[in-house]
Amino acid sequence: MGSLIETMVDGYNDLFTNRRDPRVDGWLFMDSPWPTFFICISYVLIVKVIGPQYMKTRPPFQLRNILVAYNAFQVVFSTWIFYEFGMGGWFRGYSYRCQPVDYSQNPMAIRMTHASWWYYFSKFTEFFDTFFFVLHKKFEHVSTLHVIHHGCMPMSVWFGVKFTPGGHSTFFGLINSFVHIVMYTYYMLAAMGPNYRRYIWWKKYLTNFQMVQFIMIFSHAFQLGFTECKYPRAFMWWIGGHAVLFFFLFSDFYINAYIKGAAKVKAYANGTVTFSMSNGHANGKVSNGITKLVNGHANGYANGKANGHANGYANGHANGHANGHANGHANGYANGHANGSIPSNSVHSEENNGRVPNAPDSTSFSTRARQLMCMNVDSVMD
Repeated sequence: MGSLIETMVDGYNDLFTNRRDPRVDGWLFMDSPWPTFFICISYVLIVKVIGPQYMKTRPPFQLRNILVAYNAFQVVFSTWIFYEFGMGGWFRGYSYRCQPVDYSQNPMAIRMTHASWWYYFSKFTEFFDTFFFVLHKKFEHVSTLHVIHHGCMPMSVWFGVKFTPGGHSTFFGLINSFVHIVMYTYYMLAAMGPNYRRYIWWKKYLTNFQMVQFIMIFSHAFQLGFTECKYPRAFMWWIGGHAVLFFFLFSDFYINAYIKGAAKVKAYANGTVTFSMSNGHANGKVSNGITKLVNGHANGYANGKANGHANGYANGHANGHANGHANGHANGYANGHANGSIPSNSVHSEENNGRVPNAPDSTSFSTRARQLMCMNVDSVMD
């Protein structure tokens, strides 16, 4: 047992002492992997446990101006890192087939080393993506994909900067920085409010763009398996393996959000979606033929008239009115609940728990129908 421990300690010291790049000695977080590791663990605890618990009884923070400024910063920062990766080698003679690491004090090699460290540091700044989701109580966005992606990246990039801050694997940083320029531009426009929504119709294609990025990265990495190159094979598997992992995670997100999600929207429009209002208040169904789309209108008739529409944002309400006239509203995002009931003589009623006084609907039928026709996947899925 003692011999095994001694062997492990010797191997650890050999790896982090003899095989390191001495040019990064003394740089922030570069002398040991443990600070980065514990920061990543702290990030996961904050966004999955501490943050949601803190926000449980608090209203969402209004962060529009902060989000615009943050995303604008990330656009500029990513652009600069992309430029530095290019000028450190990829725009100045690096081979896309095989590029060994230049461990010399050559100015271009040193520039690439600095670019690699700044790319590593940028992974910490991206934690704020998730922090803002938590403060805004958009917990549905703090998905497993999101947390794995952000939580793993600093640790993954640390090894690259420690041992190979240059050469073949920095292609990953070059491509990823360019994708982040586009991605944070989208986030910035989205944060600027409804007036800018018409400029971000390309969200679906942003996910495609990210998936193409991972295909490029693992293809570029794994080509070293078919050629002789003085570049550490371990990093070929490290970088390529990460790209494959993220490709499948993003593919799963794409299928659920845009393929299965589109099918749900179609089913909703055809009147085949069943929905329920929880918390013991009301449960309703929209069955075949109840909701139809005719010339941009949603019309359904069954012992009266049933009109449904889906709107994004907060606090879903199901309000029932007597005399066989039922208006159902399903609203996404946060804290959906159902108040009142659908009268027992309605064909749509399954439970009757309390009543809501009759009141005229402030939203016209034609407006509600247009909203249904214009809703997108996100408004249903979020």
